[in-house]
Amino acid sequence: MATYDLEQQEQLDQVKHFWKQYGNLITWVLVLVLGGYAAWTGYLYWQQQRAIGAGGLYEELDRAGSTGDVDKTLQAFADLKGKYAGTTFSEQGALLAAKVAAEHQKADQAKATLQWLVDNGKNANLVAIGRLRLAGMQMDAKQYDDALKTMGADMPQEFAALVEDRRGDILLAQGKKDEAAKAYTAAWKAMDASVEYRRFVEGKLTALGQSPVPPPSAASSAQ
Repeated sequence: MATYDLEQQEQLDQVKHFWKQYGNLITWVLVLVLGGYAAWTGYLYWQQQRAIGAGGLYEELDRAGSTGDVDKTLQAFADLKGKYAGTTFSEQGALLAAKVAAEHQKADQAKATLQWLVDNGKNANLVAIGRLRLAGMQMDAKQYDDALKTMGADMPQEFAALVEDRRGDILLAQGKKDEAAKAYTAAWKAMDASVEYRRFVEGKLTALGQSPVPPPSAASSAQ
């Protein structure tokens, strides 16, 4: 029994020695780990609450837009971007609010909304859509240089054909037919043959006398 008590005492002394030497370090590690976990959990909760709040405002914006109430639509968007900027809902809301404003002849508000998306958006695809729409509105307003600048930014590769097509429209509006044809040709080549819009781009090139597809007679003679 005495031997057993002695072994227990030695083990206890070893534990005390170990804790004396490393106790503070272990405590701080645990504090950091638990604190990090608490912070992460809190961040997830915060993100969840933001998503819920942003979703509610987006639904409000959508309802206002569906009834054609431009003022309520724009106010809902202002609230959405003010409280939940950086969320996908705010970027989708910008596209919807701009569409409603443009349909009700409020071009300046529509452009301002799209410009906000272009300047602040984080979703590359939504920003690309915003750029295409903004450039179209700038072209309609004869702000050609601004429109080309809007189209000059880097965008996802899947938008390359649409970007070239929009550039062609802007250049053609400026009377630069040769440059427009080059842009349309790039758009036509970048589009998959199964895409219906490709035929529309082909029509633009044909109108400029530069159809990318040779006429049947030319194709037959080439054979």
